[in-house]
Amino acid sequence: MKFTRSTISQLFAMLALAASGAAFASGNHAGGHGHDEGGETAIGKPGVAAKASRTITIEMSDKMRFTPSDLTVKKGETVRLIVKNTGQLKHELSLGTQEELMEHLEQMKKFPGMEHDEPGKITLEPGKQGEIVWQFTKAGVVDFACLLPGHYEAGMKGAIKVGRK
Repeated sequence: MKFTRSTISQLFAMLALAASGAAFASGNHAGGHGHDEGGETAIGKPGVAAKASRTITIEMSDKMRFTPSDLTVKKGETVRLIVKNTGQLKHELSLGTQEELMEHLEQMKKFPGMEHDEPGKITLEPGKQGEIVWQFTKAGVVDFACLLPGHYEAGMKGAIKVGRK
C-alpha cells in the first residue's frame, strides 16, 4: 500500500480524533449532547418512523439556504424530515442547540472531512436525499445548520419552534 502525504494527514487526523476520546460516533462531542438513558437530549430524541405524525421535506441548496428554514412542531410530536440536497456541493443538516452547533462547527473546522452517523445529523452528496426521524420532547427552539466549512457562515441555518402540546 502506498501512502501519500494526504493519506498520512488523514490517518493522523483520524488517530488524533480517536485518541481525543471525543466519541464522535456516539454523539458525545466535546461538551456533549448529554444523552440520558432513554436517548433523550436537550433537543429531544431519535424518533420511531412508524410513530411519525407527519413528514416535512427540507431542501438544501448551493445558495447556502434550507427551504424551509423555519418550522413549527408540537411538543411530543415525532416528525420525519426528508432532507434533499438539490445543489452541486455536499451539504449536511445537523440538529442541536445553538451551543452544540457552535461547538460542532469548531470541530468541523479542525476535521472538515468528518462524517456523521448520528440520528440527528445527515450529510448528503449532491442530488441525494435522506431522512431524520426525530421526536421533539421539549418546548422551545431546536436549531439546525449545515456545518461544512463556510456554509453556516454563509447563512445555512434554520430553527424549529417546538410549541406546547
